Amino acid sequence: MTTDVSRTKKQTDTTLFKFMTGKPLWVHILTGIGLVILLVVVFLQSLHFITRHDKTLTIPAVTGKSYAEARQILESKGFDVELQDSIFNDTARPLSVLRQFPDAEAVVKVNRTVYLTINKAVAPIIEMPNLEGLSFRSAQIAMEQYRLKLEDTLYRADFAKNSVLEQQYNGDRIKAGTKIPEGSKITLVLGSGLGNENFSVPDLVGLTYNDAKVLLESNGLNVGTVIPAVDPNAYVGRQSPEHMTPDGRINRIRQGQSVDLWLQPDKPVKAEAEQQEQ
Repeated sequence: MTTDVSRTKKQTDTTLFKFMTGKPLWVHILTGIGLVILLVVVFLQSLHFITRHDKTLTIPAVTGKSYAEARQILESKGFDVELQDSIFNDTARPLSVLRQFPDAEAVVKVNRTVYLTINKAVAPIIEMPNLEGLSFRSAQIAMEQYRLKLEDTLYRADFAKNSVLEQQYNGDRIKAGTKIPEGSKITLVLGSGLGNENFSVPDLVGLTYNDAKVLLESNGLNVGTVIPAVDPNAYVGRQSPEHMTPDGRINRIRQGQSVDLWLQPDKPVKAEAEQQEQ
């Protein structure tokens, strides 16, 4: 039995050898090329089937929709959805889609991932920058960097024209470093420059600090340096510029200028001549 199997195998090998050696070389070359071409075609066809290259979809527009609604729409169309980022935009609804990638109407293959950027539900808290002393243009640039909005501009007589004299939030002066929501509206008080008319320097000696401040502001003047420190109930003992010159003439001043004050705890006693002059 073993002898028969060996004889059959030997005959098969002899037949294959005769087939290989009995044909011209160019026949074998062409046969090899044909096999290679066949394998390449089969591979490309299988790759085409695996990747489903001919199956594409158009991405729907989901910007402006809620994240939940956008996810439902995209997944129902056969797309994967991934949250890429969240930023704050005070003009958009909380948790709404601000951006999508790829863009709407883009034609892509099935199973493509669509990346979404959504709006934060709560505005992040930032520190109020110090805008006082800056020019109006510089203050605008700083507000844009901090994502703050300009609510209004007010003007006050001051020699520093278009310089920020005060920053306000909800009607009150706000200090730098105060915590406020991003996107808050800020009012800037700007200097309007010096007035053109000269008028008498008001006599502030003997008034309390609060009364002197009110009188200055009513005349379009500013409180300058206060020495030793602001005390609403302290009295003005000296001022600069003074009400009168050393030779007895009344000093002149323009709107927007400042008057420095020296305060003291006791009300000063004015000379009789000064009281009669008033």
